[in-house]
Amino acid sequence: MVDATIAEQAEKLSAQRARMFPLLAVIYLGQQYSYFSSLDGGRPVDAVRIGAWAVMSAALLIALVTGGGLMRKRELRAMLNDETSKAHRSDALGWGFVVAMITGIVLYVIGSTAVGERDAIHLIVSLGIATALVRFGWLEKRAMRGE
Repeated sequence: MVDATIAEQAEKLSAQRARMFPLLAVIYLGQQYSYFSSLDGGRPVDAVRIGAWAVMSAALLIALVTGGGLMRKRELRAMLNDETSKAHRSDALGWGFVVAMITGIVLYVIGSTAVGERDAIHLIVSLGIATALVRFGWLEKRAMRGE
């Protein structure tokens, strides 16, 4: 089998990324059900649950900021992170920031008695990252369709 050229690989990976980022957001938000379904926080398993959320959040944020593909060849990464993708990532991160700020404002108005500090931080980070993932995937899919 003939190896695909760098451009073909980049196009294929861009399409996969456009599909995967919104799917990752759904999985990520779905995981939040398990977090908020048991709010005890004092058991050792809760530390693992919180740690898993932090690691997943950091991994998704790194994927968003870099465009993914950190383990790929430099030429391939450059093609994946063209000007259009950089603009889409910037726009997506902006949307994520705005949603995070709105979430923070809403939680502040509600008050810390309704939601604990750790849960408030969790909501702010989760909604911001998920919004950015969905927005980036949507923009990339739209660009691939030529819109």
